[in-house]
Amino acid sequence: MEAIISAISGEILSRFISFLVKKHTERACVEEKLERLQHLLLRIHTVVEEAEGRYITNSKMLVQLRMLVDAMYQAYYVLDTFRFKPFEEIPNQQQVVTSSALSASLKRTRPVFGSIRTTTSVNNELQAATDKLETVVANMTEFVILLGGCKQMHKRPYDTYLYIDMFNRLVEKQELINGLLQDNSPASSPAVIPVIGGYRVGKKSLVGYACNDNVVRSHFSSVLHLKSSNFGNVSHETFMPVRTLVIIEFVSNMDDSEWLHHVCAGSKIIIISRIQEIVRFGTVKPILLGSLSNAEFSYLFKVLAFGSTDPENYPQLASIAMELSMNVDGLLLVANMLAGLLRKNQNVQFWFHILKRFRNSLERNFSMFGEHPKKLLERDRPTDISLLIPSSSGSLHLLPSREDSSSCKEELPNVKFGDLVEGSLTILPKEEFQIIIWESRIPPFTKFVANCIENRQPCNLSDQKKRKCS
Repeated sequence: MEAIISAISGEILSRFISFLVKKHTERACVEEKLERLQHLLLRIHTVVEEAEGRYITNSKMLVQLRMLVDAMYQAYYVLDTFRFKPFEEIPNQQQVVTSSALSASLKRTRPVFGSIRTTTSVNNELQAATDKLETVVANMTEFVILLGGCKQMHKRPYDTYLYIDMFNRLVEKQELINGLLQDNSPASSPAVIPVIGGYRVGKKSLVGYACNDNVVRSHFSSVLHLKSSNFGNVSHETFMPVRTLVIIEFVSNMDDSEWLHHVCAGSKIIIISRIQEIVRFGTVKPILLGSLSNAEFSYLFKVLAFGSTDPENYPQLASIAMELSMNVDGLLLVANMLAGLLRKNQNVQFWFHILKRFRNSLERNFSMFGEHPKKLLERDRPTDISLLIPSSSGSLHLLPSREDSSSCKEELPNVKFGDLVEGSLTILPKEEFQIIIWESRIPPFTKFVANCIENRQPCNLSDQKKRKCS
C-alpha cells in the first residue's frame, strides 16, 4: 500500500514539476518574443518617420510604405493588448441585451480583452506579429536606400498639428503632392484630382496639409477655394492669368453639362466630396480616404489622451483608453474632444466613469436605432447622447456636425460638448441648442458644431439607473 501511495505521489510531483518547467519556458519564450517585437517596431518606426519628411515620387515605394505603416500599427496593437490588461470585466448578467442582433453588434464594438487568453494563444499572437514584421524588415533594404535619395521636406509646427488631423495619411499625402506638382496636362484642360472619403475622415485636412507644403505653395501663384453651391456663379474672369490651384468642395452631385460649362481654367483642380459619383469628373486616379483601422485609431487615441505622459507608467489608464477607442470607433472629432478631457485629468476613476458612460450610450443607440452612432452620422441620421451627459434628464438627439469657421448662429444657445461630458455644465438649454463638438486651436479656429434636440419624453428607468451608476 505504501509503495502504491509513494508511486502516485511521485507521479503527481513529477507532473507538477513538468507543468512548472513548461510554464516557465513558455513565459520566457513570450518575453523573448516581446523583446524581439519591440526591436523590430523600433526599426520600422524609424524608417516610417524618415519617410514622413521626404518627397516620395516612386509609386512602388508608396505601395511599400503603406505595407510598412499597416504592419507597424498592427504590431503596436498586438503589443498593447498584451501589456495592458482589462481594467474591469463586466459580468454577463449586467449587460442589457434586448436581442441577439444587439448582442452581436455590441460584441463587435468591444475589444477582445474579455476572452480568456492563455499563454499559448498569446505566444501565437506574438509569433504571428513578429513573423510579419520580420518579413517586412527583410524586404525594406531597397526602400531605405532609395529613400535616402528623396528630397527632404521643410517642416514647421503647423505641419505637426495638421499631422494629428490627418494621422496615417502618409501615402495619400505623397500622392496628392505628386499630383499637384506634375505638369502633364494642357493649359486648356486642367488636371482634376478627386479626394473622396466618408464622414469626417480628414479630407480637408489632407488637402490643407498638401497646400501648406513649401514646394506646392511656390508652385502655384494663386489658390482659390470654392463650394459647389457657388461654383455655378464663378466666371472665367475670377481667375488670374497665373498658375492657379482651385479647390472645390461638393456637398451634392452636379450634372455633367454644368461641370463642363463652368470648369475653370486653373492649372490644377482638387475636388473634395463624400459622394462617390463625383469621381467621374477626375482626370487622374482619385485619392480615396477610408476610416482608420482599429489598430491605427487605437494608437492615435492613446497619443492624444496621454500627451507627453508615458502610457506604460499608467497601465490601467492605457487599458481604459484602448476600450474607449474601440467604442468611439474612428470618430475623429469625438476622439479629439474626449482625449482633451482625459489628458487634463489622468485619474483612473474619472477615466472609468467616462468609459461606463460611453458603454451605456453605445448600448442605448444600438437598442434605439440598431446601429453604431458612427454609422448613423455617416448617413446624416441623429444619434442619442443622453447617457453621455450627467445633467440630462430627458432624451437628447445630436444631429450630424457641420463646419463653422466663424461663429455659431446667434439664434440658438451653444455649449461645448466637452463641458457636457465632463459634467462641468449642470444646466442645459431647453428644447434645441447647439453643441460645439470640437474647436481647432490654430487659425482659422474652425468650430465643428451640431444641433441638439431635447426630447421631452424622459428616459426610462433602466437608463436612469445607468446614468446613476456612471
